[in-house]
Amino acid sequence: MNGEFRETLETFENQYPGRDYTIEIVCPEFTSVCPKTGQPDFGTLSFTYVPEARCIELKSLKLYLQQFRNEGVFYENVTNRILDDFVAVVAPRRVRLVAAFTARGGIVTTVTAQFEAGR
Repeated sequence: MNGEFRETLETFENQYPGRDYTIEIVCPEFTSVCPKTGQPDFGTLSFTYVPEARCIELKSLKLYLQQFRNEGVFYENVTNRILDDFVAVVAPRRVRLVAAFTARGGIVTTVTAQFEAGR
């Protein structure tokens, strides 16, 4: 995968760094490509995070996710790659990413990955 995807992500300063609060972002139009069949995969990504010093800028997140449209990648790999990039750029206190993919061949797959600072 292209290592430059992460550079698309932007942040802004958290105005309330002393407070624990939760931000939930739902991205219902995520697409990537199955590396075995070349067929498109569709899913909903749900980010739930508690920011530290920075928050994710939403347009940059959208542009970042669009870069996966032509990437051949397994569900498990793309979920963890997105979480790693999010953590590297945002450095949240904690984040949970749920990637719920639509049915393919009668099978629905959901992958959940989490990060907590200090663990």
